[in-house]
Amino acid sequence: MDDALDAIAALAARYIVEEDLDHARAKRKAARSLGAEGAGLPSEAQIEAAVAEHLAIFHADTQPAELAALRALALVWMERLADFRPMLLGAVWRGTATRRSDIQLALYCEDGKACEIELLNQGLRYELGQHQGPRGTPVDVLRLMLPCPALGERVGLQLHILDRDDVRGALIPDRQGRSDRGDAAALRRLIDTAAP
Repeated sequence: MDDALDAIAALAARYIVEEDLDHARAKRKAARSLGAEGAGLPSEAQIEAAVAEHLAIFHADTQPAELAALRALALVWMERLADFRPMLLGAVWRGTATRRSDIQLALYCEDGKACEIELLNQGLRYELGQHQGPRGTPVDVLRLMLPCPALGERVGLQLHILDRDDVRGALIPDRQGRSDRGDAAALRRLIDTAAP
């Protein structure tokens, strides 16, 4: 990797960890910040390596416990929303989350309003937004703030409301054999593997 890509990857990693930006936005912001917009962008593998390096240098003493707390809370919510076939994605799934990271769950619904009704029935308040979905079309995202006793603060939970049929391609692995999301059973395996 050349020096420009190294610099973009390192700065993007900082944005991913400290501002919880997704990879694409972090790469573009890093390139803009460094005045290297025409230099090309680092690959996903380069970004993942830079994120791991950033965590090892700046967050090694706190990140493992923060990740464990977020994964435990994610599992609680996956069980709570089991009717919507939740899958964990994002930094909590990848293992790069810190206390600043939102827990992101993809919910696969026949009727997207059913999840909103469920949250309202539970007396929960949420903000409604949108995000680009798997087919390039906007999908609703419900964002809640939850208490996380293990961290002693509130953390964000994003619920991405997807069509029930979108679950079919959700677990297709990438070139390294990794999936970008996992169900509750896969999360339990991650939690058990990381346990001391």
